[in-house]
Amino acid sequence: MSQGSGKRKKIYPKRVSGRFRTIRWSVSAVLLGAYFILPWLRLDGRQALLFDIPGRKFYIFNLIIWPQEVYYLAFLIIFLVIAFFMFTAVAGRLWCGYACPQTVFTDIFMSMERMIEGDRRERMRLDEAPWTAEKFLKKALKHGAWLVFSFATAFTFLAYFTGSDRLLERLVGLNLTPSDIFWLGLFTLATYGDCGFLRELMCLVPCPYGRFQSALFDQDTLIIGYDAGRGEPRGPARKQGGEGRGDCVDCTLCVQVCPTGIDIRDGLQYECIACAQCVDACNMVMRKLGRPEGLIRYGSLRSLTEGAGRILRPRVVVYALVLVVLLGAMVYKLGTRVPLDLEVLRDRRSLYQTTSDGRLSNVYTIKAMNMDSAPHRYMIRVKGIEADIITGTNPILVGSGEVYRTTLVLIAERERLRSRVNPFLFVIEDVDDPRLKAARKSTFLMP
Repeated sequence: MSQGSGKRKKIYPKRVSGRFRTIRWSVSAVLLGAYFILPWLRLDGRQALLFDIPGRKFYIFNLIIWPQEVYYLAFLIIFLVIAFFMFTAVAGRLWCGYACPQTVFTDIFMSMERMIEGDRRERMRLDEAPWTAEKFLKKALKHGAWLVFSFATAFTFLAYFTGSDRLLERLVGLNLTPSDIFWLGLFTLATYGDCGFLRELMCLVPCPYGRFQSALFDQDTLIIGYDAGRGEPRGPARKQGGEGRGDCVDCTLCVQVCPTGIDIRDGLQYECIACAQCVDACNMVMRKLGRPEGLIRYGSLRSLTEGAGRILRPRVVVYALVLVVLLGAMVYKLGTRVPLDLEVLRDRRSLYQTTSDGRLSNVYTIKAMNMDSAPHRYMIRVKGIEADIITGTNPILVGSGEVYRTTLVLIAERERLRSRVNPFLFVIEDVDDPRLKAARKSTFLMP
């Protein structure tokens, strides 16, 4: 981007190969593979990973999360925020350079562009050339490929919420709902416009991550830096090698391969996403010149100036301890999670009744929710009061994901009641596994 004029200048990143480019391709392959494959995995006859918002439940393999368990989501958000702080303090913007969806998808778009239009010089010449049949064909092929990939991305994203089989059946049968058409169109156009046209602007303008650097980075945070002490003064290769000359030959390849168009030699900049393309380009030049690699390299501000850095710092230790505590609490909560919920409502139309033999009765509405992936038989009983359940089905059979509602009448003798308001517990437990149980407080009223 041209900062002086305020007008955006199109960036033409040059193709580069090297160790970090290979790592980026490997990470992208794993992430894209997981993204496109996960919605098609099946477990017990259902989609293994499904966020069923209309049904108000999330299927995460063997785990089913219900609205009553929204605290798990809050817990996860807190954990990810702290992990974000720690990761950024230690590794800088590695997330941006290797795993951010914006980076991964844009990289795919750029690769398709290079395959169809050529590398940096060819693309620049093509854009400057007048419109011809060849130029039209290349542009059409490129945008067609972008749209196909964008639609596949949108379809996959929607499959996580709608269900892959159901969505595919609607698509093949040309029976998409208005909601399906809206979201597929929206996400397709969003991906196409973002990765095809906006690209680095999404990193430079709306994304706040780069601007967090001043608060989250320190002298020991991992960054990509230029070793000015070794590289300066820079100059053409034929003038290098003299006394007092640096290793940088000012080839500008580090600028040509940068997806955000910056010059890493100008120092730490918020536009740098730590993708290491400049590292691969510079190392390639150094190898050709027979000089040591690492003129541009991963390091910290301290290691680039002093030769050594630190990973363990007070802030990193604090972040790590907080993460360990949060992770331990989450594991404990999930390990002791009971996939059963019980609600008890008193019949407010009649607080109590007296039977013909002088005993007292109270009426309750019981709602039992089976949050497990399998059906269960539950027995309902009371604890903390001497009373009998005389009506209603007991035990009850509740299918997976069902809410069973029944009315129970509790009868007790006056002599066994301690006061006008008698607190007690309704307990529901699995007939085959007594460890699977839930309890709710209630009261028994008498005159």
